[in-house]
Amino acid sequence: GQRLNWHVFLNKIGCAFSFCRLVSCNLGEKTCGSLGLVLKLENSSLKELDLSNNDLQDSGVELLSAGLKSSHCKLQILRLSGCMVTEKGCSSLASALSVNTSHLKELDLTYNHPGESGEKLLSARLEDPHCSLETLRYKEILNEKIQV
Repeated sequence: GQRLNWHVFLNKIGCAFSFCRLVSCNLGEKTCGSLGLVLKLENSSLKELDLSNNDLQDSGVELLSAGLKSSHCKLQILRLSGCMVTEKGCSSLASALSVNTSHLKELDLTYNHPGESGEKLLSARLEDPHCSLETLRYKEILNEKIQV
């Protein structure tokens, strides 16, 4: 049989579907690199991405964050629960949210290890009135933007 070319497959998903759920699929850094490229595509229609319970680690989240920075990225919900993300990965995500403030509304980082500095960096994005982030989950705690 033919081997699945993840990059081609993810490219097609990103341009044809608004939702992609790849939970517990034994994914890693390479897949994140491909998904990061998909998020940069002008015709990407991906609005919700669930990569929970994969071994993405900080290196994978960095590659994904590169895609989140793109002005073409339309992602509104990103779930990375149980993906071995630490302070370094949280820093990459916070940086991406500083660059592209317009789309991501929900970020799930439960069952990771953000550390105090990672929590502070992401909470600052939540409190930023210019950032669209409304819901941030980490340490099994729900933080939401307070509507005034």
